[in-house]
Amino acid sequence: MKNRELFEKARSLMPGGVSSPVRAFKAVGGDPIIVSRAKGSRLWDVEGKEYIDFLMSWGPLILGHAHPKVVEAVKEQAKNGLSYGLTNPYEIELAELVASCMPSVEMVRFVSSGTEATMSAIRLARGYTGKKYVVKFEGCYHGHGDALLVSAGSGVATLGIPGTPGVPEEVARLTLVIPYNNTEALEEVFKRYGEDIACVIVEPVAGNMGVVLPKPGFLEAISGLTRRYGALFICDEVITNFRLSKGGAQEVFNIEPDITCMGKILSGGMPLGAYGGRREIMEKVAPEGPIYQAGTLSGNPLSMVAGIATIRELLSVNPYQELERLTRKLTDGISKILSDKGIAHRINQIASMFTVFFIDREVYDYESAKSSNTELFGRFFRALLKEGVLIPPSQFEAWFLSAAHQEEDIDLALERIDRAVRSL
Repeated sequence: MKNRELFEKARSLMPGGVSSPVRAFKAVGGDPIIVSRAKGSRLWDVEGKEYIDFLMSWGPLILGHAHPKVVEAVKEQAKNGLSYGLTNPYEIELAELVASCMPSVEMVRFVSSGTEATMSAIRLARGYTGKKYVVKFEGCYHGHGDALLVSAGSGVATLGIPGTPGVPEEVARLTLVIPYNNTEALEEVFKRYGEDIACVIVEPVAGNMGVVLPKPGFLEAISGLTRRYGALFICDEVITNFRLSKGGAQEVFNIEPDITCMGKILSGGMPLGAYGGRREIMEKVAPEGPIYQAGTLSGNPLSMVAGIATIRELLSVNPYQELERLTRKLTDGISKILSDKGIAHRINQIASMFTVFFIDREVYDYESAKSSNTELFGRFFRALLKEGVLIPPSQFEAWFLSAAHQEEDIDLALERIDRAVRSL
């Protein structure tokens, strides 16, 4: 069947024809593709068309699609069972790997998604501090939990949803939202609500309003104010863990959060999330402590072995320097192509993730990101897709490279992007 036929069938069976909103391509127009398989840096739709993939499943696949060591680990484990409902040795091994890479994480609890990780971290922070307010930053996306789906980026920004239908106002009022990178606003909210603030949660590098880097001193201000007022600093590294470095963003920026949320690369493409932090905080989680959280499939052995294989390979080959070099080559090439065409743009990049904004100003928060030309981005996306280059179907997301991308992939992608831009 063709992409369009299958998608029409999907729409009759699933809301919007998708299992996650941005996949519907509503923000960029055109028909979504239906994927049949992927390998390395490439992906194929059901019609057999090949794409150079810079979506990489929205970030988890830092080794590329179907890496042999990850596939073999999952295959071998599948022979021994898909789920036990009891502790397996791979949970212990992965927890040990995480703790060895992230010094701020002394204990870890595995869950099944990034959303579960952030929801659980918020509950833990409230239970540990005995306080109620959560501070988040406008445009940062921390999953679809009620307390955090307030002024979120990603799919919410893409679809232009003005509020949070389904979330009671009483719940939303417990979340205090301030602009990203605004230290003055952060200080003001602590002056006003500080004694009742349980935690501040932040993407250390925002990836869901597009890639937005923290200004110097911003993360340090969060760390200092939370300590001063007895709140907890939650670092949402679901995107950045093992992406920016083996120690994530906290290693790059030399910060030490109280709780870290993880996902994506942590499992190499399988469903998995985790939250962890200082021992004295994590010991409050049931059954060690009174703060309840549970999950039937938490610690699933397939996800565990995929995560172990991924992280061990990252530690072995240490691809970060080469990944950054290739990413810089790609972003420099894209910038030249757009400049030659006279198209105003700004590319925000760190390590192997970046976003192309169609804007003629610096992008440092959600308000500046929103002023990007989303209509032009939609045309850009469709032109790239036609040429066989897959990028996120949203202005407010990150492109990702993987260790499977080679020099020739970048050269070919730039040729295709050049043709696409000339067709705009």
